[in-house]
Amino acid sequence: MNLSKGYLLALVLLFAYLSWQLVTPFLQFVLGAVLIAFVCYPMQARLEAYVSPSVAAFSLVVVSIVAFIIPFVLVIAVVADEAARIAQERDPRALQTDELEARIEAETGFEVDLTETVVSSAEQIGTAVFEQTTAWFSVVTHALIGLGVALFLLYYLLKDGDNLLRWLREITPLPKDVQNALYGELSDVMWAVLAGHVLIAIIQGVIAGLGLFATGIPNAAFWTFIMVILALIPLVGAFLVWGPAVGYLLVIGEPILAIILAIYSTIVVGLSDDYLRPILVDRYASLNPAVIIIGVLGGIYAYGIMGLFFGPVLVGGLLATLDVVNDHYDRLGDETRS
Repeated sequence: MNLSKGYLLALVLLFAYLSWQLVTPFLQFVLGAVLIAFVCYPMQARLEAYVSPSVAAFSLVVVSIVAFIIPFVLVIAVVADEAARIAQERDPRALQTDELEARIEAETGFEVDLTETVVSSAEQIGTAVFEQTTAWFSVVTHALIGLGVALFLLYYLLKDGDNLLRWLREITPLPKDVQNALYGELSDVMWAVLAGHVLIAIIQGVIAGLGLFATGIPNAAFWTFIMVILALIPLVGAFLVWGPAVGYLLVIGEPILAIILAIYSTIVVGLSDDYLRPILVDRYASLNPAVIIIGVLGGIYAYGIMGLFFGPVLVGGLLATLDVVNDHYDRLGDETRS
């Protein structure tokens, strides 16, 4: 490597690092815009056959606000309200602790004070919620700016998506067939995560949540949201919520409702996975459950809430890239890009 090439490479690394510093404060919003743009890009291509790219992109931004952003904000608001209500709940009668304490004492012979335990936990949770709420107020401006950045980025990703892909292909030092294989594998992994795991998790969580609402489980909206998150993790799933809910119904003297909830959750929720997963996943890359677990859990720690989606994509993307390397590596040294 001569001095000129080394200088140019150093400039590239320098500007890449400085650009990353600019992106980092809004990383969640940037990743969200990329995710929505990926989902909407096929619709953008179809709309461009009838209207200009600018009109198509603006229309899809409006659709995204209505279909993705507003529902997400509403769900978060409902869940936050439910969580706050749980944390502030102090009425033993509303919690039915008297009945629970009496039944536990009758069955085990031990006297317990659930009210004190619940109140103590509620105070700790309430303090944490209050501290977080104070922090949320301090970053409202940042959130609004980030949302604006996400919307503008989404618009230009849709409007100039073809140019971006063309530029990526031009600067990528790989033959066209290898690029096609690489980008095709990455696209399949992305759709496999979105359609095969995220969408199924949402459907399973909502279906299981309907059972909680029907059987009168307290704070069903909050627990439905939790089940959606848990359903993203293979081998864990919504059982961690509806299982204890069945036990709760048994303890409060509702065995019929407990049996109904157990049967409904086992059969209906289980069948939704058995029938939906082959329909939504078989047409895309099949990801091992270990990839999903590592991607989801590691993604949350590394990238926050957007890591739920991008974590499995990154791990699956690595495996897809290794497949492409294994298939084409030997001949790359003997070919030039065509």
